[in-house]
Amino acid sequence: MTNQANNTKVITGVVRFSYAHVWEPVSINGGDEKYSVSILIPKNDKKTLKAIEKAIEAAKEAGKSSKFGGKIPANLKLPLRDGDEDRPDDEVYAGHYFVNANANTKPGLVYQNGQPIIDSTDFYSGCYGYASITFYPFNSNGNRGIACGLNNLMKTMDGEPLGGRSKAEDDFKDLIDDGEEDDNFLN
Repeated sequence: MTNQANNTKVITGVVRFSYAHVWEPVSINGGDEKYSVSILIPKNDKKTLKAIEKAIEAAKEAGKSSKFGGKIPANLKLPLRDGDEDRPDDEVYAGHYFVNANANTKPGLVYQNGQPIIDSTDFYSGCYGYASITFYPFNSNGNRGIACGLNNLMKTMDGEPLGGRSKAEDDFKDLIDDGEEDDNFLN
C-alpha cells in the first residue's frame, strides 16, 4: 500500500507498537529529541513487507542523485530489520520484522473511527494499529542509508503493555471504590 504520488510512503497492515514516544519527543542515545516508535510487522504480513521493500528501493533511487553522488552505495544502512536476528532475547520481536520510525513533529494519533486520541494512556507500547510511514535517503557524518519517517498512527486494539509498566486500574482493581459503603471504615 504505497502512495502513487509518493512511492516512498507506506500505510502498514496491522502492526504492534513498541518504544512508543509519541506524546513527547525523547532523545535517543544523546541525539536530537524526536517522536519515535518501533513498528513490529508480523513476518506473515507479506503485503506490508512488500510495500516497505518497494518504498526502500524508491528511496534508494531518489538518494542516488540527491544524497549518494550518482550511485547507490553497497554499504547502505537499511531500516527493515529482522526481530529474530536483531533482538533474539526479546520475545515481543520474535516472528516480526521491525522498523524504527521517527519525526521532528508530533504524529497524528487516531482511533479506528477517526477520532483523535487525546488521552496519553490510550496509545502505549504494546497496542496495535496501522502506521503511516515514509522512507527517505540520508547521508550524515559518513553514514549513508535509508531512514523511516513517522507520519501518523491509528490504534485499532489494546495489547499487553510492554516495558513492565502496568495500568493503575489493574493494580488497584481490588481497591477501587464500587460505591458501596465499607463496613470496616475506621474500625
